[in-house]
Amino acid sequence: MQTTASHSPSLAAPQQATRTAAAARPYGRYLYLAVNIAILAFLLAPIAIVIVFALNPTPFIQFPPVGVSLRWFEKFFASRDFMHALWFSLEVAVLTTVSATILGASAALALARGNLPGTRLIVATMLSPLMLPAILTGLALFQTYVLLDVGRPTWGLVAGHTLVTLPYVVRTTLAVLHNFDTRLEEAAQNLGASPLRTFFEVTLPLIKPGVLAGAIFAFIVSFDQFPVSLFLVSPGNETLPVTLFNYLKFDLDGTIGAASVVSIVLAFVVVIGLDRTVGLRSYVKL
Repeated sequence: MQTTASHSPSLAAPQQATRTAAAARPYGRYLYLAVNIAILAFLLAPIAIVIVFALNPTPFIQFPPVGVSLRWFEKFFASRDFMHALWFSLEVAVLTTVSATILGASAALALARGNLPGTRLIVATMLSPLMLPAILTGLALFQTYVLLDVGRPTWGLVAGHTLVTLPYVVRTTLAVLHNFDTRLEEAAQNLGASPLRTFFEVTLPLIKPGVLAGAIFAFIVSFDQFPVSLFLVSPGNETLPVTLFNYLKFDLDGTIGAASVVSIVLAFVVVIGLDRTVGLRSYVKL
């Protein structure tokens, strides 16, 4: 009896600790959910404000709104300047996405497979536009075009956007290539596949998640790019962010909110369109 009594406190202590941990677990979960909800609300609050501004019938931000109106969307779509800027931004974004995707994916493959000397330095150099202020990149490109006496052509704007968006494609593709099993390529070649066929039927389908993720980033960043575009656009061929900036100099009404909502919806359409066509949900683990 004495032995049982002497061991009972040691058995009760772990049980009490287990009950305490079980009681504390729900509070930790609630705290975790509250923090995540707060972060999500903080990120979505600007979008909500923009939507309210765009649908508010008054020409200024008023909360709570006095009603719902589409007058600012009608003004936006009826404006020749805004429509030209919207289509020009789409054109530049598509060209940028194509060039950045091809160059970025090719560079990532060369860095991952080429055994190049100074690979880390090359990767750091290619990712450097992410660390530099975009306005300095735009100013540097503008001065370069002036020295070359090429003016401010559309291809110069696309080249500037490609420079800014290229790191996204390189980084996402390298992330996929990091866990790539090269034995699959070797097996395909041993079965008689040519290097070109091996690339298109084995390598490309396996690295497609990283390439597509980089392409999405490239399109969105290019479409919303302002600092680089500010230096490289020419009169009459201005992107939507630059047109909005010039509009703000003289007027501030719900048209700005309507243009912002159109940009947000367009980004969602691009992501959903890619999900419907290539199935991004299957790559969610990346």
